[in-house]
Amino acid sequence: MKIATWNINGVKARIDTALEWLKEASPDIACLQEIKSIDENFPRQPFEDLGYNVETHGQKGFNGVALLSRLPLEDVERGLPENEGDDQARYIEAGVSTAAGPVRVGCLYLPNGNPLGTEKFSYKLKWMERLIAHAERRLCEETPFVLLGDYNVIPDPIDAKNPENWLDDALYQSESRERFRALTHLGLTEAVRACTEAGDMYTFWDYQAGAWQKNNGIRIDHILMSPQATDRLAGCGIDKHVRSWEKPSDHVPVWVKLAA
Repeated sequence: MKIATWNINGVKARIDTALEWLKEASPDIACLQEIKSIDENFPRQPFEDLGYNVETHGQKGFNGVALLSRLPLEDVERGLPENEGDDQARYIEAGVSTAAGPVRVGCLYLPNGNPLGTEKFSYKLKWMERLIAHAERRLCEETPFVLLGDYNVIPDPIDAKNPENWLDDALYQSESRERFRALTHLGLTEAVRACTEAGDMYTFWDYQAGAWQKNNGIRIDHILMSPQATDRLAGCGIDKHVRSWEKPSDHVPVWVKLAA
């Protein structure tokens, strides 16, 4: 089973790119972030024509997440529990039944948090606390659980071409990184780092200042797996080449394979 995540930065703007990647990469489940579309306007038909079931949690103009699955999506949940009036569309979760048993997939678009010193950074940290609490509950169920998406966190210096340029950015603050580590300390395994400790493993290149051409990237899109999912880890990767396609997102897909 191949499960992938991709912040596509606008589903309508990237529909052709998304379809081309799905045909090439052929994930069984694809988690999309920043679809920037309300549910009713999401272009479901082209994805369904490729054999995907579609579930969305959308919002007009920004945010929004979606699940595409070749298997039926079961028990779909939109938003984190205890949202305390939070109306931002940043999380969707569902289960699938496979020959090896059930698997649960959570797709997230974690708040950016900039600028520092504002309510946006406080919101990011509170959202991460809710995510930690939710992940802890899921881990208690002992079902294979994959929690993936745009975390908007640079975990370590190796995950940025120039980490010194991010010292005043919410993505690299100690509070953000500590909460990301708290997720792994619960027992979640970070897929890419389970497969390699190599540098130059970036998932985001800004549109500005020739970041892509200079390979001035950061790694902020992550796949975390429960112990039951980690036991089935059969490979992972970053589809860096997609960033060079016409009208690209500033993010690229990240994927993991689970053995049957």
